Amino acid sequence: MPWRALPGQAPNPYHVWLSEIMLQQTGVTAVIPYFKRFVARFPTVQDLAVAENGAVMEAWAGLGYYARARNLHACAQTVTASGKFPDTVAGLRALPGVGAYTAAAIASIAFGRAVVPIDGNVERVVSRVFALTEPLPSARRAIAQGAAALGQDADAMRRPPDFTQALFDLGATVCTPRNPACALCPWHDPCAGRALGIAATLPVKVPKPARPTRCGAAFVLTDAAGRVLLQRRPPSGLLGGMLEVPSTPWRTEPWLAADALAFAPDASGWQSVGVARHAFTHFELLLDVFVARTGDLGAAGTPISSLSGAALPTLMRRCLRVAGLD
Repeated sequence: MPWRALPGQAPNPYHVWLSEIMLQQTGVTAVIPYFKRFVARFPTVQDLAVAENGAVMEAWAGLGYYARARNLHACAQTVTASGKFPDTVAGLRALPGVGAYTAAAIASIAFGRAVVPIDGNVERVVSRVFALTEPLPSARRAIAQGAAALGQDADAMRRPPDFTQALFDLGATVCTPRNPACALCPWHDPCAGRALGIAATLPVKVPKPARPTRCGAAFVLTDAAGRVLLQRRPPSGLLGGMLEVPSTPWRTEPWLAADALAFAPDASGWQSVGVARHAFTHFELLLDVFVARTGDLGAAGTPISSLSGAALPTLMRRCLRVAGLD
């Protein structure tokens, strides 16, 4: 993982912070190439602080959860103004976009604070080691107590960054959600869940309710010069500050074509060409994609040939793909 310090090297707080923000809601495999490109473009937190917001959003495009990018930029400016990153959990929590888990992770990994951050991997390991059968989320208090107890081990206290990252890796590679490799686990003997034969069933989770569906329509307008109409979304809310094709509001009821086209850019001959689907955290979105052609978009048009480098979220790329442009 490119954000981790090599043996004998001090952790880079900028790299630790950046990676932890990127890893919120996103897997390691997806994050690695984004992280590499991001630090190549913004080598230091000061470089990120002075960057244009559009450049930051462009570098983030495709990672999703775009409020993270807005908070990232604001946080870089706050850190730069103060001269350095805070080195305590309380100080880190005061930064934009840094919650309890992220503050604990940065404090432990970057600054050696003796605190155990609790992510999904840690929840799973602790639940199994202590055989905690109470369902989540009500089990989180007991999990926090168990994690704190593990963190009081002499080796953990002496090397908090290594302990924290080892605990993450144990959950990711050995104590996996399904078919945990108990025979390979360094905590094989003291693991109460393994001894009881229930490790693979822990942690117990309450079934999630079905994700609701929202509906909308997206309008892909091109011109004879090979350009497409894009606009920027408002700075706050879902996909805030990102580029998009024009669309209707999103609602629970499907749109009739005639009602949806009232929101379309001024052009004739709109045709429905398919549906773009995208899963957000709390709902699934279905966008009916309409296409049309106009004479000249002028300065409002973006060359279709440049779309690969545009700061477009995944949802909008799916709309363009349905329209045959991406």
